[in-house]
Amino acid sequence: MASSNSVGPIIRRRDGCRLCHSRSLDLVLSLTATPLANSVVSTEQLDISEPCYPLDVHACRGCGHVQLLDVIDPGVLFNHYVYTSGASPAYVRYLKEYADGIISKLELVPGSLVVEIGSNDGTLLSHFKDSGMNVLGVDPAENLSHLASEVGVETKTAFFTLKLAEEIRQEIGPAPLVIANHVFAHADDLEGIIEGVRSLLTPDGVFVFEVSYLLDVYRDVLFDTIYHEHLSYHTVGPLVEFFNRNGMELIDVQRVEAQGGSLRGVVQLTGGPRSKEPSVQQFVSAELNEIGEDLPAAFRLFEQRIDRERVQLTELLAGLRDEGSQISGYGAPAKATTLMYHFKLDSSALDFIVDDNPIKQGMFTPGLHVPIVSAEEITRRTPDFLLILAWNFAEPIMAAHKYFSEGGGKFIVPLPAVKIY
Repeated sequence: MASSNSVGPIIRRRDGCRLCHSRSLDLVLSLTATPLANSVVSTEQLDISEPCYPLDVHACRGCGHVQLLDVIDPGVLFNHYVYTSGASPAYVRYLKEYADGIISKLELVPGSLVVEIGSNDGTLLSHFKDSGMNVLGVDPAENLSHLASEVGVETKTAFFTLKLAEEIRQEIGPAPLVIANHVFAHADDLEGIIEGVRSLLTPDGVFVFEVSYLLDVYRDVLFDTIYHEHLSYHTVGPLVEFFNRNGMELIDVQRVEAQGGSLRGVVQLTGGPRSKEPSVQQFVSAELNEIGEDLPAAFRLFEQRIDRERVQLTELLAGLRDEGSQISGYGAPAKATTLMYHFKLDSSALDFIVDDNPIKQGMFTPGLHVPIVSAEEITRRTPDFLLILAWNFAEPIMAAHKYFSEGGGKFIVPLPAVKIY
């Protein structure tokens, strides 16, 4: 790993690319500094000062990887975690389809070991378990490991390392499938993770990961997916080179709808039995056609598009407020922190925010301290508009709360484009 310089008690600054170690890096986008995106606060914590940390996006001239160089201590971010995979019924359904599809594609037989890195509350692994697989989760959050154990998913409360991978192999055996679902972009030491994956896989095993896809972020102005947990904003081109340097090969990629647009990759050990699909080169070509090689220029255009979205949304909300409308939010995901700070949406813009996750209800948003409540408050306080901050779940949210629109309420979806429903 590249060396780093300390810039604070829980944050440090890398001086090299996370994938290729090049020190030729360009600052391509600076978003408004925020507190940690998932650090909701209780009533007793409202008077405690919350530091804001930079959201500066850099692009590597060596391999083209886009990333944050400011790294928050992962223990602070992940030892207690408030996001749960099982909180959204729509996402639970997606994860079942995900598991069924992988089992079919890889022709996994009952009893096969499936290990998930960053297994959260065990939702994904529970689907594999229901299909007869032997499952093991690895997650550093003790509260989530406890939730997983309650649904029968054995979970090691730890960060995934080479040492842990070797212990798992010795205790249980090698795994034909290792999964990292929306966590591969969260780690600073990606080489260390891949070293562990290599050690754990069977000779014909595969590593399957999903990450937010930079091409979708760029195309749809999904800038709010940039926050401190997400250290990397992946494209296929740099990943091909990264895996090749680390004893593995990316053999298939596809775009999936999860989280507003994600990249799913399939990786095997170098020289493994599966053939490389044409999708890999097709994605590389599409990235070059749409974003190009001049990343600073591309991100200047991206910043201009963010500014246009900001003006459109904030003027809409201000106009509605001037007319006397009551506006609240729906969803308090991590991405909401970035959007609210960069667009300056505080308690003067939103009366409260509804969230379906019981862990967040009764708390307040990071820094801006907008109250987070249950959906019951919609009927009790009857806002005129609900701004869907969890925009990637806009359709199921609107369907689940059809009574709101039938009663005259309207939904506002901020991204990829501002729309009123």
